[in-house]
Amino acid sequence: MIPKPEIIVGDDGLARCGWGASDPEYRRYHDEEWGTPQHDPVRLFEKVCLEGFQAGLSWITILRRRPAFREVFHDFDAERVAAMGDDDITRLLGDERIIRHRGKIEATIQNARATLELELPIHDLLWSFAPPPRTVPPASFAEVPATTPESTSMSKELRRRGFRFVGPTTMYALMQAAGMVDDHLAGCHRSTHATAA
Repeated sequence: MIPKPEIIVGDDGLARCGWGASDPEYRRYHDEEWGTPQHDPVRLFEKVCLEGFQAGLSWITILRRRPAFREVFHDFDAERVAAMGDDDITRLLGDERIIRHRGKIEATIQNARATLELELPIHDLLWSFAPPPRTVPPASFAEVPATTPESTSMSKELRRRGFRFVGPTTMYALMQAAGMVDDHLAGCHRSTHATAA
């Protein structure tokens, strides 16, 4: 098996992390979202839920279905999602546009209810686990962890508060997606270190 290049220069002359360089949707996501600090509570709730749906699947599978997820889950309005019930679950299990996994659908509804029960805004809770910024960007994907002490602590706290499908690996993926950590590789035009240079 031939390893994929870790940095790829696109036809626009920009160097990107290899995973975000080929597929157009991945490229847009890499350039515009992944690693960009996100504080909007609705979008963070969405990320918690979609990272849970991603467990065991590739992120591109979720990304391509995100418009349908937003439609069926009321654009991730926590109050409307929390009000969903058995009839909604049955309907979603028949919707081929999303990932039809009962446990993940039920977890999204439960996570909405847990979000509404928080005594502080969800963005404050999630960002309280953000680690100090990296001083040096990762040189390769081998230097990017799957979990960290912070993602493990976030996972434990969310589980304590009733959230589901929020394991340490899933929460580290959330941290990457929401810009709590910058794991763009050295040489990628999106690395904060490249921007500062």
